[in-house]
Amino acid sequence: MPGITEPMLTYLFTLMHVLSDLVWLLAIVDIITIFVLIFMERMDPRSFVAWLVIILIVPFIGVILYLFVGCTVYRRHAFTLKGYEDEKMAEQCKEEFDAIDADTDLEDPDIRRFARTIRNAGGWGYSANNSVELITEGNKKMEMLFADLEKAEKFILFQYYILRDDEIGNELMRILTDKVEAGIPVYLLTDAFGNGKGPKDGIRRFRKAGGHFALFHVPVKLVFSPKKNHRNHRKIAVIDGKVAYCGGYNIGKEYVHQGRFGYWRDASVRIEGGAIIPLSVRVMSDWNYAAKKDKIEDPTLFLTKDPYEHKGNIRVQTVSGGPDTFENNPVRTQYIMMTREARKILYITTPYLSPDDMLTENIKCAAMSGADVRIIVPAVGDHIFVHWNTLNAANELMKFGVRIFLHQNGFDHAKTLICDDAFLSVGSANMDDRSLRLNFETNVMIYSKELRNEMYEVFMHDLNYCTEYSCDEYESMPFKYKLKTKVSYLFRLIS
Repeated sequence: MPGITEPMLTYLFTLMHVLSDLVWLLAIVDIITIFVLIFMERMDPRSFVAWLVIILIVPFIGVILYLFVGCTVYRRHAFTLKGYEDEKMAEQCKEEFDAIDADTDLEDPDIRRFARTIRNAGGWGYSANNSVELITEGNKKMEMLFADLEKAEKFILFQYYILRDDEIGNELMRILTDKVEAGIPVYLLTDAFGNGKGPKDGIRRFRKAGGHFALFHVPVKLVFSPKKNHRNHRKIAVIDGKVAYCGGYNIGKEYVHQGRFGYWRDASVRIEGGAIIPLSVRVMSDWNYAAKKDKIEDPTLFLTKDPYEHKGNIRVQTVSGGPDTFENNPVRTQYIMMTREARKILYITTPYLSPDDMLTENIKCAAMSGADVRIIVPAVGDHIFVHWNTLNAANELMKFGVRIFLHQNGFDHAKTLICDDAFLSVGSANMDDRSLRLNFETNVMIYSKELRNEMYEVFMHDLNYCTEYSCDEYESMPFKYKLKTKVSYLFRLIS
């Protein structure tokens, strides 16, 4: 062959052999991964098909993507030990597990049955002696929280997904540092992903003063770890064992209406009473997982178990879920029960609407049975793919009589469910797969007509700032936007 020398031919043949071996290697890796998908994973069949298509279309890259965000075999192994440790810590609130049967004043059999189901699914603790205040305004939340922190005399357990490096975040760090300097133990736990832009100088001063600080998953490890897909999304504060907060608010100025969305709608609760015990145990369990060298060895130091008999008469159950409860997520069980049991009303507020198949069917059936089912979601999303997925899910639900409302006044970040006459959930878990499969979440389940009615009024007031969505509006979207909703649904399947 003119111009081609023997060394060149040798090089070309060698290159072809190398490429051939590489193709065979990729094929073997793909076959092994597909074998894992079929025999070791316990995926939704549609998730399996989605991953199969990706692996076959983009060999090797698809495998890497699967290992990074899709591999549940790894998740089960990674968090099994945490699950065992959490169970040991839960022994500290054993009385609260048995309190449902001991609640002789509970006359409603539906509440007792619901509470037992949540307990058997792993819900941490039930108590009937609580005073609970709903908080749905950001300035009020921060003022109350900071005022309670300023009064701390014994200890502070503080676990929040996001702490911003702004006026609000740094004011929090000032209070916590002052308390440490006054000799009060303060444990501050935040998520590594959520705290990416946290108050680093404030945290440095806090630690230098002797404060206990830990990140839930170390940032350097997250770069190469599937754990990046598992975020500690909880927002819990416990002060002196006397007051606790749980809900959807993070710490930052956007939560007091000073961010890019302007008005920020959210929900939280302030609790005095027996429900503080399981919330305290929850924070300590997560702390001991995250802080390997600074564990809380004696949890009784932070479980004062002061007499709560006269704090109130509100029944509260703490419900936490995450990858460490892989086989049976209690938060998902809670939402399944609320959506399945609705006979009169089911009012949901969530920033991200992407329920799994069972929840979707429950919500549809509630609407078809004649219950008044309404869902409020933001008109504008803070995560674009998630927002398109919300619209796709909304369209599916509206076909069966569910009424969807788009909140037009800023951003609605609340995670609340109202069911019938006496069931109310407030917490950190959204109505989506991330919250119900991937994230660590905590809700408080409240059994109270009084609190249910109060949240009902809040929901009805929010409707004044909403426009009702419709299937016609969805169908009239240009094709490129409908395509975005379908692509976003694919991302949901592979998460």
